[in-house]
Amino acid sequence: MIPSFFIAHGAPSLALEHNDYTTLLKNFAADYPKPKAIVLFSAHWESRQQQVSASTSPYETIYDFSGFQPELYQVQYPAPGEPSIANEIQALLQQEKIPASLDSDRGLDHGAWVILSLMYPAANIPVIALSVNRHLSNAEQYRIGKALSSLREKDILILGSGGTVHNLRRLEWGASRTTDWAAQFDGWLDEKLTAWDLESLLQYEQMAPYAKEAVPTPEHFIPLLLAMGTGDSSKKASLVHRSYQYGNLSLSCWKFD
Repeated sequence: MIPSFFIAHGAPSLALEHNDYTTLLKNFAADYPKPKAIVLFSAHWESRQQQVSASTSPYETIYDFSGFQPELYQVQYPAPGEPSIANEIQALLQQEKIPASLDSDRGLDHGAWVILSLMYPAANIPVIALSVNRHLSNAEQYRIGKALSSLREKDILILGSGGTVHNLRRLEWGASRTTDWAAQFDGWLDEKLTAWDLESLLQYEQMAPYAKEAVPTPEHFIPLLLAMGTGDSSKKASLVHRSYQYGNLSLSCWKFD
């Protein structure tokens, strides 16, 4: 069974950077079998009801940001969609009484194409993007991921794209050291994820140190719970990488076997 992953997408400029984290992503295709398709939950596609992209043509690249270097707006990621898998995802969710709608128009936002352009630059693997809903409980997020876990048996790669520590108001431009509160929050996550302490993780807002600083709004954290849910059968999590941009913007990669 193919593993699923939570992958932080950092700042959009990550697509043009050269560091240990981007090297990891660029080597991803060599380290794991080529998937039949990629199912990706993006923190930058929010909706009140679960949305599933069902594009029949190559995706438009969405530049949902401003103020970055001009060459970033030249990056294109025209991956194909795969409506049959989108239909299968909708059916799996509906079996669990999770409402889901198909969307054939939306392109790929930077939560998707920033990491995919590094992992699979040829853009020749079908992508099915999924939205996140910040209004659901943490348990419901996990349940959505669990509902899709059988896709892994079909060599479909499931990715959650967000960030465990994502507070743009607390960034420290030019910082050479990791902010202490960010490290403490991520350290707590390390302990709970590796122990698969789901009870604590579902209450991270109340239990984790500096949760309000690390997760001022939940949309970037939700993809971690979604990806974790896909690993419910084995309950095995391992940290592949962690580093930080700007003192506390976490670049972490978690694998769920």
